[in-house]
Amino acid sequence: MVTWIAEFRLSITRALADQLATTLEPLTPVTLTQATLNMVEARPGVYVLFIDGERVYVGKAAASLRARLDQHHRKLSGRSGIALKRVQFACVYVDEDLDAAAPEKLLIKKYRESGTIPWNTNGFGNKDPGRNRDKSLVKAKHFDALFPIDLSYHLNLRVTGWSAADLLERLKRDLPYLLRYDTTTANRALLKRARVELPDGKVTAREALASIIAALPSGWQATALPGYVILYKEDTSYDSALLRWHREVDGTIRETQGPQRFDAGDVDPGEPADLFS
Repeated sequence: MVTWIAEFRLSITRALADQLATTLEPLTPVTLTQATLNMVEARPGVYVLFIDGERVYVGKAAASLRARLDQHHRKLSGRSGIALKRVQFACVYVDEDLDAAAPEKLLIKKYRESGTIPWNTNGFGNKDPGRNRDKSLVKAKHFDALFPIDLSYHLNLRVTGWSAADLLERLKRDLPYLLRYDTTTANRALLKRARVELPDGKVTAREALASIIAALPSGWQATALPGYVILYKEDTSYDSALLRWHREVDGTIRETQGPQRFDAGDVDPGEPADLFS
C-alpha cells in the first residue's frame, strides 16, 4: 500500500458555505420590525429568518436586503397564527455576484442537513400560482395552510364611496397578500361603473370584499383561499377555500365558510426557495 501519495479535492462551494455560516452564527437575531429594518442598508446579501429563535428560512437579496426583508415583514403582517414579535432575522452583506455564487443555496444545503429551515420547502416564498392552480388542493404542511391570510386585516380607507375598479386597485396595493381579479375588457367597464359604499372608519379586508360583491350584479364571487383572494364572475367551490362571498339573485349577499380541505401529503421540495429572486 502506497502511504506517501494522497489526493486533495478543493470544494470552493463548501468552503464558501462554511464561511457564510461562520459569519452568521455569532449574530444575535433581532425582531423583524420597521425600526430594525430601517437600520439595514440597501446592499446585497443573505439573511436568515427565525421563529422564536429557531431558524426557519434562508434567502438572498441581489440588490437590497432592506427591501427584501421589508417584503417579508409585509407578508407576515397579513397572516393568522403568527405574531410578528415572534419573527427575528440576521443578515450578512455580500458584495459579490450573488447570482453566480448562489450563497443562499449553499446555506440552504448546509442547514437542511441539520433538519432546519422548513420554510424553504413549504411554499413560503411562492409566487402567484396562477388561475389554473386556484382549484388545487393546498398541502396541509404548506405555509398558506399553516398561516392563512388574515381577513380581519384593517385598511385605512378614508373615502367611503368608490368604484369597484378603484377600490380593487387600492386593495391590491394595500393588502399584504395577493388579490387577483378579472381584468378582461368585457368586465373592466362594469367594474368602473359599479359603486361601492364602505362603512366609516377603518375597514377590514373581509368587509371590503363583501361590499364589493354587494355592488356587483349576481353571478360574481369573491373567494378567500389560504394564501390569497380572487374575484371572478363564477359560481365555484374551491376545496381549500376559507370563505366565499357571492350575491344571490334576490340581492342577498351571502358569506359562506369554505370547505378548508387540505392535502395531507408533503409539500413539493422542488418549490422555489425564494419568491423574490
